[in-house]
Amino acid sequence: MTDLAMLTAHRLTRSFEAGEFSPAEVARAALDRAAAVQPLVNAFVFLDPEAALEQARRAEDRWRRGEPAGPLDGVPVTVKDILLMRGHPTLRGSAGASGAVGSWDEDAPSVARLRDSGAVIIGKTTTPEYAWKGVTDSPAQGATGNPYDPSRTAGGSSGGAAAAAALGAGVAGLGTDGGGSVRIPGSFCGIFALKPTYGRVPLYPASAFGTLAHVGPMTRDAADAALLMDVISAPDTRDWSHLGPASGSFRQALSHGADGVRGLRVAWSRDLGFPGGGGPVPVDAEVAAAVEKAVRHLSELGAEVVEADPPMLPLATVREAFHTLWFSGAARVTQSYDAGQRAAMDPRLREICEQGARYSALDYLAAVDVRMALGKAMGGFHERYDLLVTPSVPITAFGLGLEVPEGSGLERWTDWTPFSYPFNMTQQPAATVPCGTDADGLPIGVQLVGARHQDALVLRAAHALYESGAADIAPPAMLDGFRPGGS
Repeated sequence: MTDLAMLTAHRLTRSFEAGEFSPAEVARAALDRAAAVQPLVNAFVFLDPEAALEQARRAEDRWRRGEPAGPLDGVPVTVKDILLMRGHPTLRGSAGASGAVGSWDEDAPSVARLRDSGAVIIGKTTTPEYAWKGVTDSPAQGATGNPYDPSRTAGGSSGGAAAAAALGAGVAGLGTDGGGSVRIPGSFCGIFALKPTYGRVPLYPASAFGTLAHVGPMTRDAADAALLMDVISAPDTRDWSHLGPASGSFRQALSHGADGVRGLRVAWSRDLGFPGGGGPVPVDAEVAAAVEKAVRHLSELGAEVVEADPPMLPLATVREAFHTLWFSGAARVTQSYDAGQRAAMDPRLREICEQGARYSALDYLAAVDVRMALGKAMGGFHERYDLLVTPSVPITAFGLGLEVPEGSGLERWTDWTPFSYPFNMTQQPAATVPCGTDADGLPIGVQLVGARHQDALVLRAAHALYESGAADIAPPAMLDGFRPGGS
């Protein structure tokens, strides 16, 4: 029997057109899967079956008339509870927030574009408080477990979206990424995730984390992400920093299939080559081996691959600058909290807010200077190379409810994510593609980074890996108990 919950958006829309499956059938399958896995991984803040099924019935009627609203008509999707969604509060994972937080009568731009395209929104997914860290847990909503081992973290901050997509609780999800927040959980949960060029997908309200924050698709393959990008990258006047209409279709950019990397100049960097070393967390041997295998696939597919590190600044310099920008943003977003609200906060978030409040304007501007230098260096690097390839994360998923691996001696989530947040600082497009598993069966991701505005190229390269079979990993074992014909 066909597992409707695990079909891609491309497959579903073809089946809707042919009358093979109906949007209502598919929505029920996604909702049933979400309800079944929620007690195991805690991916959702809420599910909205009644509204979702009504959306699906309207989509079914449009397909029956041969008048689909758009390329996602009838496709079940999820929305991270950082983005505004009409009809529901946006609590952003905060125990200190009231039910009045966020707009109840307005959609974020990307959510509005999903509705315009006919997508069926089944619910909102979990996030740590204000999406502040690279794992997903909060006093308000608990911890989100990994689909491959619920005792481990799903990563973050878009952990709910990643876990849901991996398990078929929605075909795709909208996530946000300010320092790796779609790529970290994408890597840990074995799915595809793209952080687009800053400004490619409009964002409103503006993030407290400023131009570090991006909205991106989280899907089970690159082709579905390209489809979502065609929808959610449409202009919205509420975001004055939006780049305007894309120069072409992201879906059409994938037309080369497995030949999509032929002739591309690809730099393979094992650890980004930070001067003075890559920080406190070396790349795990199993992660390194899986990523090297993916790099060999790129070469076999016709890419011109060379080992080359980009001209990075010392990691301590980059991390301190990122902390200044990030912690200041956290302090700003909680500035109005009273004593009671602060007491309800994640204690470690409270720590960084206190630190962020101590930075001066000059400290902030000095961090911007580091960011500019890093961006200039990467711009020059991409004059020589079309793509940069690195591990997505140097480790695989660790224990649930922890900011850093137990016993590691690390202080912050940025200590084990040196390959993600630098590219938020430079605003470049970056994606994670599954490339294997470790001895415990936990997913490993390879990161593809392009020059600013080269989102289509990143998607094209990722699609080539999927088309060649290099991105295939075993689905989560827990699915066996939920899929048709499963035990």
